[in-house]
Amino acid sequence: MPSLLLGMILCLISAAPLKADRIRYKEQYFRLYHLHYIQYPDDTMENIYWLEKALQADFANPLYAVALIEDEVQWEKYRYLFMMHLNLKLIEQYLFLGNKWNKRSAYFYNAPWKAQNLESLATAETCFKTALLYWQDAMTWASKAQDRRFRFINLERVQYWQDEAHRIQGRDLDYEKIIRRELLLLQKVRERFQAMPFSPEEPTQ
Repeated sequence: MPSLLLGMILCLISAAPLKADRIRYKEQYFRLYHLHYIQYPDDTMENIYWLEKALQADFANPLYAVALIEDEVQWEKYRYLFMMHLNLKLIEQYLFLGNKWNKRSAYFYNAPWKAQNLESLATAETCFKTALLYWQDAMTWASKAQDRRFRFINLERVQYWQDEAHRIQGRDLDYEKIIRRELLLLQKVRERFQAMPFSPEEPTQ
């Protein structure tokens, strides 16, 4: 993670609400994750903070689970699905964040800001590569949740999570393909910026 991106996330962590001190469990942190109508970088980094805290936290008692849990086998499947879903949400957030810094084109008149654009692309690249790491974990948890022992266990309140696991196993949901395509396009734009002649001055208006 570039120092700029890491510094921004650390600043956000230091400014996290005091009520977070009383939060202990995955389910509690997950409830703090939310999407905004317009997703600004600060909103995205706040969501990343809550989701990563959720990954690190313990599960609440099954009585307080997001799904109705009636036995230990359901509880096991629920935990696998929850971990998978957290990783998927983190992928989405890092893709949101990466796209804030990504550049889709390198026009000749961008030459005066060549260095800034290359730095922005480097930040976007790190976001995309971080998302790729979470994808590996998401696939692992999806595979566990799809074990044949859970074939006839349906957790209705998190049916969407079960659908996600099924789509991952069937490769209908494939973030690796999406991320690698983004990285390939990013590299092409980077090469166009690198090929631009050095322009020391910004144009005057």
